[in-house]
Amino acid sequence: MSDNELGLFLRGRREAVTPADVGLPTGDRRRTPGLRRAELATLAGVSVEYLARLEQGRDRHPSVQVLGALADALRLSPDERLHLRRLSKAAGQNLLCPGAVPPARSVRPTVRALLDRLEPAPAILLNRLSDVLAFTSGYERLARPLGLLDGEPPNLIRFMFTDPRARAAYPDWERVADDQVATLKSEAYRADPHVAVLSDELTVIAGAPFTDRLKRVLSGLPPRTGVERLVHPDAGELRLAYETLGLGLPDADERRLIVYLPADQATSAALDRITGLRPGTLRAVTG
Repeated sequence: MSDNELGLFLRGRREAVTPADVGLPTGDRRRTPGLRRAELATLAGVSVEYLARLEQGRDRHPSVQVLGALADALRLSPDERLHLRRLSKAAGQNLLCPGAVPPARSVRPTVRALLDRLEPAPAILLNRLSDVLAFTSGYERLARPLGLLDGEPPNLIRFMFTDPRARAAYPDWERVADDQVATLKSEAYRADPHVAVLSDELTVIAGAPFTDRLKRVLSGLPPRTGVERLVHPDAGELRLAYETLGLGLPDADERRLIVYLPADQATSAALDRITGLRPGTLRAVTG
């Protein structure tokens, strides 16, 4: 993990916003499709020199007014604004480091009850390291034949980068791997020793496919919803619509609940066969 995640995030968002997005003219001789540093500085009402110090990590104590102005200028979403605030507090060492809190291993009774109510839909609960804490029987029938639940505890990012079955299971492996590392970076901090141990392990075992992504500048947060393709040994290719719900508490480890639903009729029928349910139990989510 970089020790300048705040600066990298600001730079990544700047390079992802086009002049047209913010009402500026597009010139013919631009080296990047994104905003120039001077353009963002003007929009946010700060000096170019100060913005450079923020992006390069030479200044790590921006005021809330500066953060708000940068968020407005970059057209950040509510989730991205929250992430910016978390990064700024971590950079200023004013935030309780999640490394002081061991990764969650337990599951609250109310969350287990929620998982029960989600049956027969595939659903999974993860901690900040992507350890699998709990899952529905629908998820188990879907994931166990793929090897996703192997390990003690099972870990999605470790499976993605160290298990040879992962590339066969995920036709869009490159994109899913990007999202897994982006999620790890967005929820953890350099000072977190638990993240450091996992990162060191994957650096040695997985090498460049992991480390290159770890060093990459993020242009935004990983998606919390979308469609994921999965190849099941008995059902073939499935298209699964997913939603990610945060279940964290203040000053505690973040937990993510991911719920999957069929994204088309073929996947709906395939999931019914996998779970042994009557046709139409899991209806396709389209549009």
